[in-house]
Amino acid sequence: MLRPFCLLAASLVSTAWSNPVLHGLQVLEHRDAPPRGFVHGGPASPDTMLSLRLALKQNNMDGLIEALYDVSTPSSAKYGQHLSKYEVEEYVSPTSMTIAAVNAWLSENNVTATTISPAGDWLAITLPVSQANSMLDADFSVFTHQESGHQSVRTLSYSIPSDLVSHLDLIHPTVTFTPPSAALPLQVTKYTGTTKKATSANDPVGNCPDDYVDADCIETLYNMPDTVPALSNNYIAVTGYNNYYANEADLDYFLQWLRYGYPDDLMFTVETLDGGQNDQTEDDSGTEANLDTQYTTGLATYVPVTFLSVGQNNTDGVFGFLDVANYFLDMETPPSVITTSYGSNEEYLSTNVAYALCNAYAQLGARGVSVLYSSGDGGVSGTQNQSCTTFVPSFPSGCPYVTSVGATTDLQPEVAASFSSGGFSNYWATPSFQQSAVSNYLSYLGSTNAGLYNASGRGFPDVSAQGVDIMIAQYQEFYLVDGTSCSSPIFASVVGMLNNQLISAGKSTLGWLNPFLYSTGASALTDITSGNNPGCGTNSFSATTGWDPVTGLGTPNYTLLYSAVGL
Repeated sequence: MLRPFCLLAASLVSTAWSNPVLHGLQVLEHRDAPPRGFVHGGPASPDTMLSLRLALKQNNMDGLIEALYDVSTPSSAKYGQHLSKYEVEEYVSPTSMTIAAVNAWLSENNVTATTISPAGDWLAITLPVSQANSMLDADFSVFTHQESGHQSVRTLSYSIPSDLVSHLDLIHPTVTFTPPSAALPLQVTKYTGTTKKATSANDPVGNCPDDYVDADCIETLYNMPDTVPALSNNYIAVTGYNNYYANEADLDYFLQWLRYGYPDDLMFTVETLDGGQNDQTEDDSGTEANLDTQYTTGLATYVPVTFLSVGQNNTDGVFGFLDVANYFLDMETPPSVITTSYGSNEEYLSTNVAYALCNAYAQLGARGVSVLYSSGDGGVSGTQNQSCTTFVPSFPSGCPYVTSVGATTDLQPEVAASFSSGGFSNYWATPSFQQSAVSNYLSYLGSTNAGLYNASGRGFPDVSAQGVDIMIAQYQEFYLVDGTSCSSPIFASVVGMLNNQLISAGKSTLGWLNPFLYSTGASALTDITSGNNPGCGTNSFSATTGWDPVTGLGTPNYTLLYSAVGL
């Protein structure tokens, strides 16, 4: 259960807040202009009600990150000794002094807060624009996202009392500007051929059709077993957004035609958040939701799958990503793998918001959860193709505690899919686990694209998987999907199956994958050495020997990974 918000030791700080006029204000977040695609439409009505969130300072985030590396690095004596819910919360819960200081400020302004995170580090408040402008020395205005016409109320700057700077990380959504929904698959086309498999000279791995890729093909290509030990205490979570629903009849159809001979009772379970639902009306089935559930339920056989349908009754300002992270953090037994095939661009989020969400993923990693995101479908121009003068990093792939998954095409050899988003973060520096890999790539790159990307940033994607002409069932018919949206659930299935086998052998789940992938796991991946991801008027980055910002370290080889994880 979430902890109730308390008035802790408010009397200790009440004197300091007795006269608001004496409070010096300090700018906490600021941007010079809205990001590309957003236009200013004038001041917001003073009566407009704002739902804002406050991120309180966590008491020892540095300590949690150190513990995360300890339990996630294969050479560490503590490898695999993941933390409990309580132990993680001990690191991130704000101090009583922080709670008291923030509470006193809110109380002085007649604002009531509600705790909305398991560790008590996030609060929610509601207040009118007029009061928010006064409290925060802000100028909340109406901004329009030009492509969609969606309007939101944001400010380009806000301040808090200088006394609170050591207690409050951010107030949100304020200077974060996100499109109304996260990106979807690159391309979806109806399949008009036959689903009968035909082995040919174009099918060097066997078991793959000539004109599409299905679960049988992926299983063969990546040396995945037909089954793993059946467990009930390990599961994969698939997150769904934008009112796209996973259709049970479509999954049945997928299994009957494309996984013939597999159990006919395979099915995902459904959980909902923020008013989400999973309507089974055929017309309401969603391509993304079907893709993600069919290539987990239908590929990671005997690993339970939960579809989390996230509705639009959220105010987290990042599509519901923050609500989802806190939802799983509140569980005593979270999933071992979370796969998300949605994303955005770094430039839309303030650095403070991006860091806060990334830190939530670090908490999940410390508890033994692998967090996977598709890298995006815009090459070096972000999650989707767009005009740009410098390369656009996607989000949250730049977060080092996320495993970012790019896309490949063809079979043997696989090559980089041209749309596979990759590059270098402008928010996060190159983490220690990939210093050597990134350095080697930069040496290979030389002066190519100099000035178009952040050479000291965290590189992404980390890995890749098939992402072109992926066959799914939709409306009781077949469609082909292109995008890294395909790649993330495929790689998640590999991880979920490995976790089943690890647990059966008395070992821990893999948890945060990146330190493993860039060390003992690297040799268990198939290096992709050709292809590139053009964008921004350039040929962008090229795949090459070793890690590259198109396909990462490569695609999975289950047999080799099985050995690499110590089985």
